Amino acid sequence: MINETALLESKALRDSVLDRTDVLDRVKALSLLPDGMHVTTAMVATYFEVGIKAIRSLVLDHREELTANGYHVLTGSELSSFKELSGIQSRTASLAIFSRRAILNVAMLLRDSEVARQVRTYLLDVEYIARTQPVDNSVHSHSDALDDRIDQRITHILGKTVVPMFDALIATSSEHRRELIALRTGVQHIERRLRQHHARLQRLEGPRENRPLAGVMASIDAMNGPEFEEHVADLLRRDGCTDVIVRGGHGDRGVDITGRTADGRHLVAQCKRFAPYNSVTSPDIQKFIGAAKVLHKAEVALYVATCPFTRDALNIAAECGITVVHRGSLEAWSTGTELQVLK
Repeated sequence: MINETALLESKALRDSVLDRTDVLDRVKALSLLPDGMHVTTAMVATYFEVGIKAIRSLVLDHREELTANGYHVLTGSELSSFKELSGIQSRTASLAIFSRRAILNVAMLLRDSEVARQVRTYLLDVEYIARTQPVDNSVHSHSDALDDRIDQRITHILGKTVVPMFDALIATSSEHRRELIALRTGVQHIERRLRQHHARLQRLEGPRENRPLAGVMASIDAMNGPEFEEHVADLLRRDGCTDVIVRGGHGDRGVDITGRTADGRHLVAQCKRFAPYNSVTSPDIQKFIGAAKVLHKAEVALYVATCPFTRDALNIAAECGITVVHRGSLEAWSTGTELQVLK
């Protein structure tokens, strides 16, 4: 995936994503003038959490590009008309205004702003699937279809015949119980890998119109809380977890999901759908530790979030055996990579 700093250097790349003005509100709420279309220089500075001088300096260096995308300085009768139509109370002789497209342009040029960096990262996240998903123009042979049917048949036999056979042997054997459990775990791992392989093939070979146009994280950010919890639960089930139950809401005893890993360990998960510029802090982790380890006696505890974790939060999680799934890990997990702790 292209690094967000590439947008700072490439005008062609900036031009290719200028229509994605909705990203501005995804990252941070954008306040507009009463006309609902423009903002002033001061409002742009507030949005990006920088000084007004930084915005003015940027305009000076990139005025032609910004003007082409909606930056404009109003004076004279034009300013009077704008004040009357928008209801602005101002006695200035001139007023610089930015359209949403121009604000997005600023985000792709402004170096010393964390908000601008988040906008650039989000932009590329929204675009990356459209760039990276291959267009399937191949003609599939009969042998490909046969291989796929064989894989599915093997998966079915492993899940419906071999694993139950091991279950029966484990239940009636005491002498070789440990070895049998290890063999069953190996078979379940193979079955799970085959299912994941088949799911990936279906995604790649499916019709183009059924594929999402937005990036993975953009789709997740559009979910509400319950939808995000269900998404995480689906990922756990995909990776072989059983008895997965979404418990989010009142009375959840501090966890959103419970279940068991493929090898039988008790699992709990906490799901936080935060804005990407926020962070999970150490108090958040400490509260979860109490719920996961004390109330639920969990052997595997996941804290899944759509944002980064602070350094203190990461340190406390590592010390207490909490597996953190930050924004980058969540993206990889959602696109098919299995979490190490679930293997």
